[in-house]
Amino acid sequence: MAAVIAVGLASAGVGAGAALAAGQTKERPDRAEIEAIVRDYILNHPEIIPEAVARLEQAEARKALVASRSALETPFPGATAGNPNGDVKLVVFFDYACPYCRQGHADVAKLVREDPKLMVIYRDFPVLSPASTEAAMASLSAATQGGYRKFHDAMFDSPGRVSLARTMGIVKGVGLSEDKVTADLKNAALKAEVDKNLVLGRELGLTGTPSYIIGNRILSGAVGFDRLKDAVAAARAEKGR
Repeated sequence: MAAVIAVGLASAGVGAGAALAAGQTKERPDRAEIEAIVRDYILNHPEIIPEAVARLEQAEARKALVASRSALETPFPGATAGNPNGDVKLVVFFDYACPYCRQGHADVAKLVREDPKLMVIYRDFPVLSPASTEAAMASLSAATQGGYRKFHDAMFDSPGRVSLARTMGIVKGVGLSEDKVTADLKNAALKAEVDKNLVLGRELGLTGTPSYIIGNRILSGAVGFDRLKDAVAAARAEKGR
């Protein structure tokens, strides 16, 4: 990784500037001299490596966001919350088996209550267990029945580990068709939606849940209500420029 950063710095002329600052008289130091200067700088300032890697990852993520924007912000019908015509879209990648998503769910619900201009798009991202996939398929089945939010809220608001028995108990408890959900667990179109979410997540470099896409920002983990609110405000300000 250090070699990659060194080449990048050298190509940007950082090494040449350092060489001239050191008193070298050559107009154009050769490549070996530039790389030696950059290598010495990195060895003496190793703290720049994580920063450089983070910036590179952020730049790559922004490119992926631009390429994926339409797919990201086109929800599965019914798998939304808030204002369907909101000026800012918050995309939530989650797994029903993720304990951190439970807190994230509460944060997002609070945002929706406080911000009438916010649209939330939910993307099932089942990465933790086969039961996660079953729950994701059940949630999409709930969306086709017009009951996504009831199912989604109940999955996070009720206690217990995710299992098919618990998922089906919640299906029954919120008044959805158990027969339809059972059939939809093998529905190819719903599985394709889940697979699409997994591909989108990989393209964006998401490594876990919850993850949030807000404007040009990717937030990973249970970042809390305040950071989500700040990101929404920043995205709204950027749209107003």
